[in-house]
Amino acid sequence: MSSQPLLQSAPGKRIALPTRVEPKVFFANERTFLSYLNFTVLLGGLAIGLLNFGDSVGRISAGLFTLVAMGTMLYALITFHWRARSIRMRGQGGFDDRVGPTVLAIALAVAVLVNFVLRVVDGG
Repeated sequence: MSSQPLLQSAPGKRIALPTRVEPKVFFANERTFLSYLNFTVLLGGLAIGLLNFGDSVGRISAGLFTLVAMGTMLYALITFHWRARSIRMRGQGGFDDRVGPTVLAIALAVAVLVNFVLRVVDGG
């Protein structure tokens, strides 16, 4: 339950009006969460393909892609719950995160770069 009162008066107004959160805000949060999960399923499918049909370099890359996919899933879950709690508490701040997607993109780039370097070194 929110600690804020249901009826709040706006600055400069004498009448207290109920604050309302539009349903589209909740749906946007869910859409973002499902978009992240869609990405992790695709990345997990790539990792399974490399694991089943690849050599030792493919197995190493599959492990890295699996770790990135699991990290993305965990990040998506934490971000979803953080945003949902902020929306329920009627937070007026921004719900964006500049650090998380950057870290995930760097982790994915590192996994792809490791795959490339191992392929070149292996001579494949």
